[in-house]
Amino acid sequence: MSEDSRYEAVRSRDARFDGAFFFAVSTTGIYCRPSCPATTPRRRNVTFFPTAAAAQGSGFRACRRCRPDAVPGSAEWNARADVVGRAMRLIGDGVVDREGVAGLASRLGYSARQVQRQLTAELGAGPAALARAQRAHTARVLLQTTGLPIAEIAFAAGFASVRQFNDTIKEIYALTPSTLRAVRPGPGARTGPAAPSATPGVLPLRLAFRGPYAARQIFDYLALRTLAGIEEVTGEPGRRTYRRTLRLPNGTGIAEVDETAGDGWLDCRLHLAELRDLTTAAQRLRRLFDLDADPYAVGERLGADPALAPLVAARPGLRSPGTVDPDELALRAVLGGRAGTAEGRALGAALVTAHGEPLARPAGTLTHLFPRAEELAGAPLVDLVPSRSGTAALRALAEALATGEITLDAGTDRDRAEHALRGLPGVTARTAGYVRMRALGDPDVLLADPAPGSAPELWSPWRSYATHHLWAADAAEPAGRPEGHRNPTEGHDPA
Repeated sequence: MSEDSRYEAVRSRDARFDGAFFFAVSTTGIYCRPSCPATTPRRRNVTFFPTAAAAQGSGFRACRRCRPDAVPGSAEWNARADVVGRAMRLIGDGVVDREGVAGLASRLGYSARQVQRQLTAELGAGPAALARAQRAHTARVLLQTTGLPIAEIAFAAGFASVRQFNDTIKEIYALTPSTLRAVRPGPGARTGPAAPSATPGVLPLRLAFRGPYAARQIFDYLALRTLAGIEEVTGEPGRRTYRRTLRLPNGTGIAEVDETAGDGWLDCRLHLAELRDLTTAAQRLRRLFDLDADPYAVGERLGADPALAPLVAARPGLRSPGTVDPDELALRAVLGGRAGTAEGRALGAALVTAHGEPLARPAGTLTHLFPRAEELAGAPLVDLVPSRSGTAALRALAEALATGEITLDAGTDRDRAEHALRGLPGVTARTAGYVRMRALGDPDVLLADPAPGSAPELWSPWRSYATHHLWAADAAEPAGRPEGHRNPTEGHDPA
């Protein structure tokens, strides 16, 4: 976009661009999201920034009215496979907070200086500044939705000291932490945080998304693939809740996400053993529910194909689900079984019971974490996996993940990972592609059979969404599906 087109988006308060860029006003010293309801500033007083961190680095504070730090992330970072896109995904996962800039650079295969230079040149902020902006947002959520002491919030958000925390909050929000806590917006405010929880130890969150959101389809998809012990979907369609266990860097957690969408968000509740895992847990849930997608860009590209347009129109906002644990997703895909069938789920549940890590405090039917790759690499699997080839494939992948021969974190090079997966015994091209689509969040993987007369080469870079449109159409209308299509419950989808 040119700066003039960005300004037009600001003038029209176009929420489609929330998170894609930010604008700051020199006369007020604040920065906002494009859809900010405040009076539109004059063009000469406006400066545009690609990230909130860049605006903060230029001395602007966050608008208290539109809460620009609460916008969905840019879909660009998921689509891009270069070092900047990979770095943004890793920063979102909390790598800088846990391992520092040096750890981020090591994961990317570059020097810290190279990473700093590339991010600063393109985004106006380096990795430390981007992570700092993320910590400030986490701190605001904790201040406004919990009654935790401020000192505990400082360390839970990832700050090294209370003084650093106080200085950052004052700089970004122009308020002290205690004042920021006191001015929390009401529970119905569109850009505010969720209402504080009455249940001790539960963190309520609003997981923001842009545009239409096909919640029913994504909950249908997840419900078909739940594994007993680690996942469940409860309630009636339209009012369901997805619950699952989480393995996080500092401890364990349980997440609950409601199907009923608010005005641009899904309600979520987190039970965390360690509050330091809040940012990572929220980001992984965002990947699972594909909340940073741009449904407008996807719909425009896919809807331009006459063969696909009716499917796109029938399911606006259809998402491409990711995962909260890439290793788990890959192991489940290779484990096999017929996707969504009782046989496949029984196989996975038996593996969880035999080798999963029990929760210290089970929560209803949620009792375990999915087994670690290290556990499966040396475990006896013959009694659990019915075929010899299936046992060999599962063990080979577990060993590759355990030794680091294959990595599937948020910043993994997707081409390299897919090539390595296809080199393992028993891993088909389709399974490797499925892992690339869901575990690595690639929006451009085509696994479904295109309808006659369609032009799949024109669907890029959103072919993963085309895949889900075709699968959803097959599942909804099995009697009238085009020849060559298969229902995902009939083995079309490996996990």
